[in-house]
Amino acid sequence: MTEDPLDNLDRRILHLLQIDARNATDTDIARETGVSATTIHNRIETLEEAGIVVSYNPEIDYEEAGYPMRVLFICSVDLAKRSAFAQEALEVRGVVNVREMLAGEENLHVEVVAESTSEIKQSTEQLNELGLRIVSSNILAEERIQPWNHFHQNLPGSDDDTLSEDGTPGS
Repeated sequence: MTEDPLDNLDRRILHLLQIDARNATDTDIARETGVSATTIHNRIETLEEAGIVVSYNPEIDYEEAGYPMRVLFICSVDLAKRSAFAQEALEVRGVVNVREMLAGEENLHVEVVAESTSEIKQSTEQLNELGLRIVSSNILAEERIQPWNHFHQNLPGSDDDTLSEDGTPGS
């Protein structure tokens, strides 16, 4: 078994960043976790360097931005070439998300946004030209995303709510 790369402080930081990374300052996170802002800054930097925090991306309402069509294409590709196909699919106009499934026939999910059905048709043709076999397509109505608060940390209100500078429970 590998050693857990995260301690309770790291987990709390990750959760708070998921809630609102744009507005969460080191000072705000420090206040929530009971450690100094410098400790928070150093921890976030370490999480970024370790590749745990990969990016800070806005959640975009494509319909409000003028792209009312959102389609999820369920595709099938050779598992040995799946990653290469996923990377190539990102180059297709309108593709905003590509998910690689671990196994199975329907192993590549491609999300496309567009202004019209004719643009969706163009994206479909481009995906076919890449060699992706489209098994099905679904018009997406809504998507709900929430921060994952299950990094096995103690939740607010528990006895170990305050952490010491090294991330271990304390007062």
